[in-house]
Amino acid sequence: MNVLVIGSGAREHALCRSLSLDPAVTALHCAPGNAGIAEVAELHRVDALDGEAVQALAVELGAELVVVGPEAPLVAGVADAVREAGIPVFGPSKEAAQLEGSKAFAKDVMAAAGVPTARSYVCTTPEEAAEALDAFGAPYVVKDDGLAAGKGVVVTDDLEAAAAHAAACDRVVIEEFLDGPEVSLFAVTDGVSVVPLQPAQDFKRALDGDEGPNTGGMGAYSPLSWADPKLVDEVMETVLQPTVDEMRRRGTPFSGLLYAGLAITSRGVRVIEFNARFGDPETQVVLARLRTPLAGVLKAAATGDLADLPPLRWSDDAAVTVVIASHNYPDAPRTGDPITGLAEVAAEDAPHAYVLHAGTKQDGDAVVSAGGRVLSVTASGADLGEARERAYRAVARIGLDGSQHRTDIAARAAAGA
Repeated sequence: MNVLVIGSGAREHALCRSLSLDPAVTALHCAPGNAGIAEVAELHRVDALDGEAVQALAVELGAELVVVGPEAPLVAGVADAVREAGIPVFGPSKEAAQLEGSKAFAKDVMAAAGVPTARSYVCTTPEEAAEALDAFGAPYVVKDDGLAAGKGVVVTDDLEAAAAHAAACDRVVIEEFLDGPEVSLFAVTDGVSVVPLQPAQDFKRALDGDEGPNTGGMGAYSPLSWADPKLVDEVMETVLQPTVDEMRRRGTPFSGLLYAGLAITSRGVRVIEFNARFGDPETQVVLARLRTPLAGVLKAAATGDLADLPPLRWSDDAAVTVVIASHNYPDAPRTGDPITGLAEVAAEDAPHAYVLHAGTKQDGDAVVSAGGRVLSVTASGADLGEARERAYRAVARIGLDGSQHRTDIAARAAAGA
């Protein structure tokens, strides 16, 4: 199978790494990619938001499967453009991607499908926002309706900060605060059948102890030993299948990766948000544990053959990923700093630990930072304790001036807290 992956982050590096290990994949391409992806796939320059350009590249390469990684190209309709050329695509249509592109749309779908979620108001004026904030009280949860690269949500006890975030957005969803731990559950779907992956937990705040601003994610781990063994079945029954059925009923079937961000509240499971693609950094740990070759799973979803797929096989090992971010992230990050230690990790820590690139680029002989989240150091072990130890040992080998990372990824779970 000749596969083209669209995107340039650690999620795409994780996807490309898994695809490169799949015997069925005979040629692997990525556009635009990054310095790490270049080691496992042939890179091509393309504007990932330009559907015609992506379509032309896929045709030129003779791609038999196109995997669209990030949310922005999906919301821009890139998957539709490739499908028009008759090439199977893993990723929803522009209309279906509104499940992530508009939180108000997602709330409407959930209401129609009977999916449990937080009570909410959609607000377009400061007056409406003030009323909604007053109705729910603190902690205030204010979400930009549109795409915001994982940084459009403010959760705060500060009424002024909540109102300011609402005022900075054209349209916001203000909702009740959901207590309890958060879980990310991915499901592969062809628009009819739904196949859940293993749950993971990510860490959104920038600093240890869940302090600091929200980010795109600073680390993740899987499995969740503390979660109810029936959680996946319950979410399939109450969230994932009803949502896929409702999207099909509306005439906008959702195929690709449906990501449910969940809160395990005192009143049961509630959906925080939907995403229309693999999550970053949860993908890094979920794919580290997947034993079924990836290409066949994605192709089955893209061609409507998911019902014929054998049950997925999973490793019993645990996986942890730690994000190394650039100086000043999540504000305007500093870029262009050289990265050292990558060869040392490959020599000393493989195969149990490895580095997935996010915001990097090749600059002559050097690899330099080119974004906010720069690297995802991922490791597996017999349990979370061993996976954490291997991940942080590899992190310690990496040099990036001014970089930051959390030191407590999966610490409580590993300690059985």
